[in-house]
Amino acid sequence: MALTFNRRNDRNMEREPSEFEEKMLFVNRTSKTYQGGRRFRFAALVILGDRNGRVGMGIGKAKEVPVAIEKAKSIARKNMISVPVENGTIPHEIVGANSTSRVLLKPAGPGTGVIAGTVPRSIAELAGITNMLSKELGSRNKVNVAYAVFDGFKNLRTAKQVRALRGDAVVAQRGESPADRSAPLQANAAEAGEGAADNGGTQ
Repeated sequence: MALTFNRRNDRNMEREPSEFEEKMLFVNRTSKTYQGGRRFRFAALVILGDRNGRVGMGIGKAKEVPVAIEKAKSIARKNMISVPVENGTIPHEIVGANSTSRVLLKPAGPGTGVIAGTVPRSIAELAGITNMLSKELGSRNKVNVAYAVFDGFKNLRTAKQVRALRGDAVVAQRGESPADRSAPLQANAAEAGEGAADNGGTQ
C-alpha cells in the first residue's frame, strides 16, 4: 500500500482521543545561513492539562512547525506535575523563579477569575484553577516565565501535607517513632481507667 502525504487525507484521519487539552503558547523561528542559503528551524512551546490538577509543559524543536509541536506535546506528557487545587484556587501564596524571571502567584476568592498574563493564565486554566492572581517580575521571556510558574506550582503544599511534614520533623528531631510517641498517651489512659475503677469500688 502506497503512503500518501495529502493534507486533506490527514485531516480526515481519526485521531485518538486524548485526556489532556493542549494549548500552543508560541512558535519561535530561527535561521542559520549556509553556503546554499538560509535554513530555518522552529521551536514550539506547548502546554497540556486535564483541568483537574495535572499539567505539563514541553518545548519541541524541528525543521517544520508540525513536527516541533508533536515533539513538544510528547515532552509535556513526560513532564506532568500535580497541582493542589482547593475550591478552584491555590492553597497559599508563592513565588516561582527561573533564571531572571519570577512569578508571584496568589490565591483568590470565588468569582475573581484568573488575573494573569498570557503564559500564567494558560497554565493555570489547564491545571483546573479558576481563581488566581499573578504578577510577572523580572524578565518577561515566555519560556522563563513558564518555567517559573511550574516551579511555583511544584512547591505548593496543602495544609494537610504541611501538618504531616511538621509532625514527621518533630518526631525525627526527638529521635522517637510514632509508636513511642503514642505509648505515654496509652499509659495515661490506662491509669485513668484504673483510678476510676478504684473510686467506684470504694463507694
